[in-house]
Amino acid sequence: MEKNNLENTNEDMCEVCNPHEDAVERVKGRMPSQEEYAELSEFFKIFGNPTRLKIISLLSVEDLCVCDICEALDLNQTTVSNQLRILRANNIVKYQKEGKMARYSLTDLHIEMIYKVGLEHILE
Repeated sequence: MEKNNLENTNEDMCEVCNPHEDAVERVKGRMPSQEEYAELSEFFKIFGNPTRLKIISLLSVEDLCVCDICEALDLNQTTVSNQLRILRANNIVKYQKEGKMARYSLTDLHIEMIYKVGLEHILE
């Protein structure tokens, strides 16, 4: 991934301070509340763990049981279960019992889209 050179040259700053009041009012009127920003920040933190991202990646392809996830990621069941618990608590994944097995899936298409758009962005 290419990193931008972020030297402090001020080339990326306005040379005069003259806010466009109409634009400022339009965008301020569409800003979420502080509580919504806090919830969104917590939501995005869930995607900050590589193991959780790997699980999301797998489940974006196919619903899997815990054993399948452990095997695919070469991780023990305790590690996978802990991460699945976090993902479930944050409404990222859900599971359905099938006899003695628990089959996991993403809760909805939004989660898959967030994952895929993020991956697409870093691969540009």
